[in-house]
Amino acid sequence: MKQKATGLKKSLALLVLSSVMAISACSNGNGGSNGQSESAPPQSTNANSEGNGNAKEEPFKISIMMQSFDTNLPKADSPVIKKLEEYTNTDLDIQFVPNSSYPDKVNITLASGQLPTIMVVDKSPSFISSARAGAFWEVGPYLKDYPNLSQANDIVLNNSSIDGKNYGVYRGRVLGRMGVTLNQVWMENLGLQPPKTIDEFYNVLKAFKENDPDQNGKDDTYGVVITKYAGPWDIMQVWFGAPNGWGDDGSGNLVPTHMTPEYREALQFFRKLYEEGLVNEDFAVMDSAVWNDPFVNGKAGAFVDVADNARRLNSPMQEKAPRDSSYTNVYQAPVGPKGHRDMPTTGYAGMLAISKSAVKTEEELKKVLTFIDRLSDVEMQDLLGYGMEGVHYDMVDGYIAPKENLDASLIQQYNGLNQMLTFIGPVGATLEQTDINKMIAEVQAANESIVVANPAQPLVSEVYAQKGQQLDNIIADARIQYIVGQIDDAGLDKAIELWKTTGGNDYIAEINKLHKESQQ
Repeated sequence: MKQKATGLKKSLALLVLSSVMAISACSNGNGGSNGQSESAPPQSTNANSEGNGNAKEEPFKISIMMQSFDTNLPKADSPVIKKLEEYTNTDLDIQFVPNSSYPDKVNITLASGQLPTIMVVDKSPSFISSARAGAFWEVGPYLKDYPNLSQANDIVLNNSSIDGKNYGVYRGRVLGRMGVTLNQVWMENLGLQPPKTIDEFYNVLKAFKENDPDQNGKDDTYGVVITKYAGPWDIMQVWFGAPNGWGDDGSGNLVPTHMTPEYREALQFFRKLYEEGLVNEDFAVMDSAVWNDPFVNGKAGAFVDVADNARRLNSPMQEKAPRDSSYTNVYQAPVGPKGHRDMPTTGYAGMLAISKSAVKTEEELKKVLTFIDRLSDVEMQDLLGYGMEGVHYDMVDGYIAPKENLDASLIQQYNGLNQMLTFIGPVGATLEQTDINKMIAEVQAANESIVVANPAQPLVSEVYAQKGQQLDNIIADARIQYIVGQIDDAGLDKAIELWKTTGGNDYIAEINKLHKESQQ
């Protein structure tokens, strides 16, 4: 459960500008939100007296299922978890599921009907169907009653809604979060400049593969590392001008990205990377839990993901061989044939959904919401984001300074627990302003002017709810097959036709109907 969370930008104007953004992806670290207040949460319903007005109620049991992006995960007796339980008066049972298998685990869990108290979910077809069938509480009407959750942003609530209802508390994210992380030592060794265009990005990857960037005299490096998590392909498609999910076909109708010429142009570039060995050969089966390893271990020199991953890649490299400057630098997306474009987030990365099978009554629901609300207290943001002060980090001039060269057993105590943070409410402490942190902030701020909206983001399709997984798999499989050379353009055309006849044509028709209705 590796942390992939940074704060949601406070500016409502920027959020409105990007109100229909889409992505998925993952993060370490702490983050802010759109709120300012640090007022205390309402009196917890699980701290009521039991007759004498002073007795503390027994800890409320809460089970949580969420992704992990690492294998060094907290155990139940972690002092960080114990401190969280004490702060919230809860007894927690946290189930960590590897990110690569998380969608399958969610589907299996939903089908079983035996749901944990809280699940991290996205708007997948299976979750939409379950929510509509009444498996989860609609929490929207309750948020106003909690000091932190009441500060939820209306635009992000809309983006995360289903049929205008909120079946979970969103986990806030920065909108312009993506970046290209490069091994700065390799750049210096080869005398390379940051890539400004896609051609220059390709040339950097080629140099990382062919020009011995680590100067060990061996042919043992390559360009960019990618796993079976498809996020980097989605990001790079947008560089080429492909829509972010859905785009206008020029006549006012929406078309899915895989039916655009820009999508195919991007796939041709991806195939070239694969054919020339500039991307790892095993990308289609490589587990995202070990995604960082080739970069950290000096095998790959480029990483296309959230900009703040540059910090997480740099840390273990510094631990192995400390140097005064960062091992990593991060840059905006290169300019493509359609201009400077990048994929945004939706302003959130999944939701904390509360199941009705585990939470039977409204009284219990309010206890769970109190727990979620308290997670946004500054104390909990700091704890779950960085561990315990004096043990895992120090406060230096008002900034959090993670301790260096921590033993793996200490990192394990808090690693990934920020996956349950919503970043709704007060803004917690931030990392010390190192050079890499400044660069990350600059990239994220600059991205807000180049992110590309997905006009279909708030739309909920009945067709997709029923057939979305099957439709997505057809295109995802075809993309991999095209990249590795198992099919050609004719094979890609055939896959797209299969997508259309399997329900894609109905999906397109429904999305366009919903889109036109939303504009009236």
